[in-house]
Amino acid sequence: MSTTTWSDNISESEQRAQLRRAIIASTVGTTIEWYDFLLYSVVTGLVFGKLFFPKSDPLVGVLEAFAVYTVGFIARPIGAAIFGHYGDRIGRKAALIATLLITGLATFAVAFVPGYATIGIWGAVILTIVRFIQGIGVGGEWGGSVLLSMEWARTNAHRGFITSWPQFGGPAGLLLANLAVFVFSWLSGDQFLVWGWRIPFLLSIVMVGVGLYIRLGILETPTFRRLVAEERIERVPVVEVIKRQPREILLAAFRSHGGTRPGLHLPGVCLHLWNTGSAHPARLPADIADRRGAGIVRHDSARRTSVGPDRPQADVPDRFGRDRDIWFHLLRDAEHGGARLDLFRYRTVLRAA
Repeated sequence: MSTTTWSDNISESEQRAQLRRAIIASTVGTTIEWYDFLLYSVVTGLVFGKLFFPKSDPLVGVLEAFAVYTVGFIARPIGAAIFGHYGDRIGRKAALIATLLITGLATFAVAFVPGYATIGIWGAVILTIVRFIQGIGVGGEWGGSVLLSMEWARTNAHRGFITSWPQFGGPAGLLLANLAVFVFSWLSGDQFLVWGWRIPFLLSIVMVGVGLYIRLGILETPTFRRLVAEERIERVPVVEVIKRQPREILLAAFRSHGGTRPGLHLPGVCLHLWNTGSAHPARLPADIADRRGAGIVRHDSARRTSVGPDRPQADVPDRFGRDRDIWFHLLRDAEHGGARLDLFRYRTVLRAA
């Protein structure tokens, strides 16, 4: 067993153990937070339009529910700035524990939001506030998880592979969200709109407990501890990074947008709208279970393919460089973005489901 010391006086064996823990903590935590965040997406077209916007036309109600869904994405860059700041000030571990608690507790709170029939439009207002809080938490989670994994790596040789694991949390969380809704829609039957949809949100508190236990067991990264020891902590880190690396920030932001927009959100929104448009109010709730199943299964199958490709491509930037990898994926996303519009061909399948 090697005892070669690192710059932080940690043995190589201990560094490897901490790296594994950091990767597990990052991946599990990101999976839980994306479960929380994307669970709303799965439920929106099935429940929220009817529950919180019943006075609207069914299609308009779903669009209003997706407007609340959008609030979470507006909040994400705000959360990234907040927790990026505190992650650089007080540590990566503390910031990630905070994001996990914020997102998880906000998701748990969704289960208790009353519908329009109980408190009128205030139900939608409360839902919007909770969704905004969710976005704050997820905005601070993703970058922090990647950083936690990367800073436990001894060298840059496998940095791309190591930091790809938190990325796996997005599709994994989506898969869990779909499975949770599918199972409880089946168990609750015609009562799904009454109480069944709330159970997956309640389960978030259990998942948060698991994630919190894992994250409390990791150490702060050697990189941050070294910065503290050398008294190199900036007073306002966000301002400093904008001053020093504005080009890199913009490039990374637009690269991420190009990949997630067509792959993560377009299929889900389209499929929910089709599913809602194909369900006639006079036939509810008698056929809602069938249409729920159609929406969930196709919603998941349209997007679960992102789980697989993340892993084989993980070492591409390590072998060929970050710039080439980014250009390759931008071109790939441009091609696939058009291909995903072929989803419109399957509208008849949803109508027949």
